[in-house]
Amino acid sequence: MPARALPGFREFYPEEISLRNHIFAAWRNVARRYGFEEYDGPPLEPLELYTEKSGPEIVGQLYEFVDKGQRRVALRPEMTPTLARMVGARAASLKKPIRWYSIPQLFRYERQQRGRLREHFQLNMDIIGEPGPLADAEIIGAAIDVQRALGLGPEDVRVRISDRRVLRCLLLGAGVPEEDLTATFMAIDRVGRVQNVAELIEKALEHAPEDRTAIAKRVLEIASIRDRGRLEKALGDVGAGSVAEGLLDCLDALRAMGFEEFVDLDLSIVRGLAYYTGIVFELFDAQQSLRAICGGGRYDGLLGALGGADLPAVGFGMGDVVLGELIKEKNLLPSKRAALDVFIVAVTGADMPEVLALARELRDAGIAVEYPLRLQSVAKQLKLAAAREARWAVMVGPDERSEGKVLLRDLASGSEEKVGREALLQRLGTVTAGK
Repeated sequence: MPARALPGFREFYPEEISLRNHIFAAWRNVARRYGFEEYDGPPLEPLELYTEKSGPEIVGQLYEFVDKGQRRVALRPEMTPTLARMVGARAASLKKPIRWYSIPQLFRYERQQRGRLREHFQLNMDIIGEPGPLADAEIIGAAIDVQRALGLGPEDVRVRISDRRVLRCLLLGAGVPEEDLTATFMAIDRVGRVQNVAELIEKALEHAPEDRTAIAKRVLEIASIRDRGRLEKALGDVGAGSVAEGLLDCLDALRAMGFEEFVDLDLSIVRGLAYYTGIVFELFDAQQSLRAICGGGRYDGLLGALGGADLPAVGFGMGDVVLGELIKEKNLLPSKRAALDVFIVAVTGADMPEVLALARELRDAGIAVEYPLRLQSVAKQLKLAAAREARWAVMVGPDERSEGKVLLRDLASGSEEKVGREALLQRLGTVTAGK
């Protein structure tokens, strides 16, 4: 038997699964409050579903193989192609805008580092069929509310927002040739991550008719825009003030929602994927000591390009790995709750039928119960109850059976009392109702 799991894959012991479930609960709760419906798709898909979107070069990053039917398949690295297919199949009957979310496990064969493994769970939230900026604000608001649900505030996380339409106009006005825009976007995407961004920008300007160094300097000035006044002035200088209306409306909507303190305008945010068409955003820890917690934006042409319905769309992906790291770093781990409410102790072998009947009754009432699966001494049973961190012990013996009662012991205080069956159900039901 292998001594450990494959590199980049996790094993979730009970203590680890509690954090994962805590994150999942926040994801589902926020998605429900925002009116999103859950969907899912196959974890194994035809390889062409991903190569059509990202090109053949993505194959090296996938867990792909030929199955027994001689089909080239891959474990899903993302959900957007599956989403496109599913929406396309029912586009005519789905009421727009579509609000869907999913929590898939995704797989990529990548180099491991802090915050990046070869598998992770990811919250995907998408609004499909609405081109207006309120949809962008709604998606960003949901991402912020997930952080709030986990106890993270604006001093812990920041949302950095930009708009590729705005950036495109400003770059063209700065002298970047149209045919160099994609490469320049990719260079800007490295701002804050590498030291030689200016050199990368100059290399991207292959078709520049003038001094590349001068253009690169102007590009870096554009990427450094962080406030609304400076943005409006820059757009005014190139006669393109109206192009920022969507971005500014989105920022105004986030302010009206009460999220302004979480949000930073940042034109260096590009999102390297070429299919983004408008507002883009990334959510980081405030110190930026970790990878992005979340990233997304508007991708209006992608669903149609993937062969689905040609509908406008905006969404994000939020992974559990970085989010879990931040929760640990901020000491916001969920409080440990006893999994077990009651341990029923059988004093003698003759008490077991009564123990089994009582266990069934308590479980039907929603109370978590364990009892000995073979006859042991009372001391050993109480020791097991303590190991399980049970809140109560209910002792059933010959005397209790003859009286029609049980002995209820509070395992925290050691206090105990004899109570009837009806009183026991009422007592335990009251103390476990708030779990």
